[in-house]
Amino acid sequence: MSLNNTPSAERLHIAFFGRRNAGKSSVINAVCGQELSIVSDVKGTTTDPVQKAMEILPLGPVVIIDTPGLDDEGALGKLRMEKSYQVMRKTDIGVLVVDSEVGITEVEEDIIVHLAERNIPYIIAWNKNDLCQVNKELQPNEIAISAVDKSNIYELKELIGHLVSDAKPKGRIIGDLIEKDDFIVLVIPIDSAAPKGRLILPQQQTIRDILDSHANAVVVQDSELEATLAKMGDLAKLVVTDSQAFEHVQKIVPKHIPLTSFSILFARYKGDLRQTVEGAAQLDQLEDGDKVLICEGCTHHRQCDDIGTIKLPRWIGAYTKKNIEFDWTSGVEFRDDLSQYKLVIHCGACMLNDREVQYRLNTAKISHVPMANYGIAIAKMNGILDRSLEIFGDRY
Repeated sequence: MSLNNTPSAERLHIAFFGRRNAGKSSVINAVCGQELSIVSDVKGTTTDPVQKAMEILPLGPVVIIDTPGLDDEGALGKLRMEKSYQVMRKTDIGVLVVDSEVGITEVEEDIIVHLAERNIPYIIAWNKNDLCQVNKELQPNEIAISAVDKSNIYELKELIGHLVSDAKPKGRIIGDLIEKDDFIVLVIPIDSAAPKGRLILPQQQTIRDILDSHANAVVVQDSELEATLAKMGDLAKLVVTDSQAFEHVQKIVPKHIPLTSFSILFARYKGDLRQTVEGAAQLDQLEDGDKVLICEGCTHHRQCDDIGTIKLPRWIGAYTKKNIEFDWTSGVEFRDDLSQYKLVIHCGACMLNDREVQYRLNTAKISHVPMANYGIAIAKMNGILDRSLEIFGDRY
């Protein structure tokens, strides 16, 4: 896969924080080597987080995020600041831009606290060094730079690169579950919900991970699955299905062939499979009037039989035989207060990075609210959750 085509959710997210007029946008433009952010002497020029997927040497594919100043004022300024702190949910590396002429104030100290609380590695970039030399001994995570004369900009990128190299290696979607030359059958229904002319991201990424493992991906629709398995005989080592087809597919796949879903693979890849499996048990505890929150990591045009708003509520009602109330969130919106809910069910989160998924799981844990995902909940309701987890053994 070309670095230029790396999905945003798979890229390192680098966010720049600081007060208004500290020079965040200028520093970003210098780091990126292009005019990514609007620069002005007027305080508060950046009014909303600006996000751009790009490649920066020597870092590779990244997402750069410019944020509004965290010393904004007034009711609107408060909302802007909330958006900036919201960015920390998905930040892999933070860069705190400090105006060297002003120094560190309570605003910067507060930002440092928030970054530390979220275990986000960060760098303090003392900007405007061309106007005012930093009169202090710099710590290993500090650097004096100038966005104007570009001094130490390359060194700043190198410093970010060191934080990248220290990061925990990312796991595999499926590669650690299969072996070279294995045949993996992927069941991808082409129905009204399928995007025209392409596959959805979890399907694409799973295929790529199979190919990277030097194994073989056999892609079929659910209507062709039975005939395909008959022709393959004992060649099929694993079947991975779209969660919505679980009920139909599990009746076709012989018991000796492991079966799971794309959504379950992503529950392990992006988050905490054990937590979401335990969360699905809450389906058996729901009572009349309980509220369930259904979350999607992206926004998309709703189909007439949309899984999140139509199918899941229908399946949950049929499974529990209870009168359940449902709420929904999508995209970047996620509720910090989950206390009113008895269960949260999330999508596979292919459009969210690991940091954001972990934040959402931790929010649910802190709120003592069980959290499952689409595939795990569907497998649970079809009575095949245990079978869907067999392929993982103790690797979750």
